[in-house]
Amino acid sequence: MDLSLVIVIVCALIACVLIILYIVFGRSEAAYTLDIGGAAPRAAGGRDESSESAYSSRLMGFAVVIGGVFTTLLARLWSMQLVSSEDYIEQAELNRTRTVTTAAPRGRILDRNGEEIVTNRSSLTVVAESGVSEDEIEMQILANLIGMPKQAVYRKIIDTSEGAQSLRTVSTDVSRRVVAFIGEHPSVFEGVTVQQRSQRSYPQGSLAAHVVGYTGTVTSEQLEGSDSGDDSAVEYKSGDIVGQSGVESMYESVLQGIRGEQTVYVNSSGEVLSTSTTIDPQSGSDLVLTIDLAIQKAAEESLQAILKSAKDRGNDAVGGSVVCLDCTNGEILAMASAPTFSPSIFVGGIATSDWESLTDEDSNYPLLNRAISGQYPSASTIKAMTSFAALDYGVATPQTGYDCTGWWTGFGESYGMHCYDYSGHGHLNLQGGITMSCDTVFYEIGKGFYNSSNQEGMQETFRKYGLGSKTGIDLPSESEGRVPDAEWKWNHFSYLPDADRQWQPGEYCNIAIGQGDILVTALQIAQAYSSIANRGPIYKPHVLKSVKSSLGSGSVVEYSISQVADIKEDAAYRTVVENGLRGVIYDESEAQASHWNNLSVKVCGKTGTGEQSSTGRNICWMVAYAPADNPKYVISANVDGGDWGSTTAMYIVRDVFGQIYGEADEIDRSSTSSATQD
Repeated sequence: MDLSLVIVIVCALIACVLIILYIVFGRSEAAYTLDIGGAAPRAAGGRDESSESAYSSRLMGFAVVIGGVFTTLLARLWSMQLVSSEDYIEQAELNRTRTVTTAAPRGRILDRNGEEIVTNRSSLTVVAESGVSEDEIEMQILANLIGMPKQAVYRKIIDTSEGAQSLRTVSTDVSRRVVAFIGEHPSVFEGVTVQQRSQRSYPQGSLAAHVVGYTGTVTSEQLEGSDSGDDSAVEYKSGDIVGQSGVESMYESVLQGIRGEQTVYVNSSGEVLSTSTTIDPQSGSDLVLTIDLAIQKAAEESLQAILKSAKDRGNDAVGGSVVCLDCTNGEILAMASAPTFSPSIFVGGIATSDWESLTDEDSNYPLLNRAISGQYPSASTIKAMTSFAALDYGVATPQTGYDCTGWWTGFGESYGMHCYDYSGHGHLNLQGGITMSCDTVFYEIGKGFYNSSNQEGMQETFRKYGLGSKTGIDLPSESEGRVPDAEWKWNHFSYLPDADRQWQPGEYCNIAIGQGDILVTALQIAQAYSSIANRGPIYKPHVLKSVKSSLGSGSVVEYSISQVADIKEDAAYRTVVENGLRGVIYDESEAQASHWNNLSVKVCGKTGTGEQSSTGRNICWMVAYAPADNPKYVISANVDGGDWGSTTAMYIVRDVFGQIYGEADEIDRSSTSSATQD
C-alpha cells in the first residue's frame, strides 16, 4: 500500500475521533437548576436523571467504542505496513511466479564388468503450451503431422499431471521430418516446440528384465508416500517417471537424480509471461550390479531352450527360473525367469492391451520373477536337509540300513506309498539314499520323526537352513515359502472339520521328500545349498555391488557383505551328505554322469521332481555347487511343467557351469530316457 494513502487514512481517522470527542465534551452544561420562585441559585445535589444527562452518557459510551475500533484498525494498519510488509511482498511475488521442474536423467544400471544393462537415450519430444488446446485448427494440423487423432492431442495438452505451468508432452520419439516441419512453420505452431528429453534404453533387450525391472509414471500411492514427512523418501511430483519393479524400484532413491527447476512469471490467468532463474537437473547415480551378463545370457538361453524341448516332448512347460550365486559372499551372478518381458514396452507409457497380456494367466504371468516369487514343492532337493535333520535328532546314523522294494508300508498296508522307482533300490544306507534319491529311505525318516520325542525336528532343520522365510535379497516382492507343521495346518484349514485339521503321520513322509504342503523358491534352495557348500556360513544374497561416483570413475558406496547364519553340523554328518550329493552327479546314472565327466571341476548336486497339487504339473529341479572341494558357485534351476529334473533342470545347471568354466556340454541330449527319473 502507498505511504501517502496511509497518511491520509490515518489523518481521517484522527479527525473523526476529535469530532466525536468535541460533540461529547465540548458543549457541557453547568450542573445547576433554577428555583422557579426566583430565589438565588442553589446546587441540585443527588443524582441527575434528566434526559440530557442520559443522552450525554450514551454518547460517551459510543465514543469509547468508536475510539477502540479506530485504535484497533490503526494498530492493524501499523502491523501490516511495518511489521508484516515483507511477508505480504513475498506472497505477492509468489502469486506472480511459478516453479517449473525438469526431470533428471536416471542413473544407468551396469553389470559387474561395466557393461550397460540399462542406460538413457535422447528422445525428440513434441511439447505444447496449455493455450494450444483453445486453437482447434492448430491442434488438427499438429495431429495430422504426428499421426495422432485430434482428440488424443487435446487430451494430452489439457493433462496437468506434469504441472499446471509445465509444457505438455504430446508425442515422444518423433521423426526428424516432424521436427523440421515444426521449425520451418513457427507461425502455424505457436506454443508448440520440440525438446530433446531422456528416455530409458535397454541395449541388452530383455536380458535380466526381472532383475532390473521397469519404470512408469508415479502412482497416487507413491505420491502420498513422498509427502509422508519421511526424510528418506524421494519427493515426487505428478508425472514423474519412477521405478516400479526390480532394481529400478529397490534403488529408486539412488537412480532418480535431482530435478531441475526454472522460475517463470505468470499473469492472473496462469499464463507464462517470462522466465527467471534456472537450475539444471542432476542425473542419478549409476548402479553396478553383481550380475555377470555372460552368465545371465547363458542361463536365460538355456532356460528357453529346455522349455521348448519339454514342450516338444508333449509337456505343459509354462515357465521356470535359474539362480547362480557366489556362495562365498552372496553375490547373485545370474537370475533368470521365464516367461520374460521387455522393459522397453513401458517407456512412454504402456498400452492397455500390452498390460493385460503381461498380467494374464494365459500368458503365464511374464512379470512374475519366479526365482524369488515363484513358490513350489522342493521335491528331492530337500533330501540333503532331511538327512541332516535325521542325523542331528538321532532318527538315523551314517550306518543305518534301509530296504527298498518300491512299495513302503511303514504305517500299514492301507497307507502304503510308492518309491519313484517302482522296482525298488534294494538295500541302502543314508548316503546311498541321497545318491539314488530313494523315497523309501526318507519315508522311514519321516516315520522316525513321528515316533520321535521331537516331532518337529525336521521342520526346525528346514527353517535353520532358511526355508520358510525370506532371504532378504535386495529385490522387491520376495516370497517366504512355507514349512508346514501341525499348528500351520490347524490354522490354515480352519474351514474343515476338526478331524481333517489334525496333522497326520503320512505328512512327515511327504515333507521328508519335499512334497505335501511345503513350498520353496529357487533362491531359498540355492541359499540352503550354499551353507552345505560352505560347511556352515550363509551370506545374504544381493544384486547390488556398488554405486558409482558422479565425479570420476570411483564408487561412493560398496555393498557390505553380510553373513546371516553359520549352521553347525558334525563333520561325519557332512561327509555323509557331501558324498551322497557327489554320487548324484557321478554314480546315480551313467547317462547323467556323461554330462558332468566332461567338466574339469568336480560337482555336488541333487535333482528332484515333485507334483504340484494346485496345477497337476510337475516341478523339475536341480541344484549343484562347484568346485566340490572348494565351492565357489551354487546354481539352482527349476522347470514348471517338465517331465523329470534330470531331463530338464539338470541341463540348465550344466549349461551355466559350462559358461562359467568355458566348457560346454557336448553330449547329445536328444534322447532323455536313459537319464534317471528324479
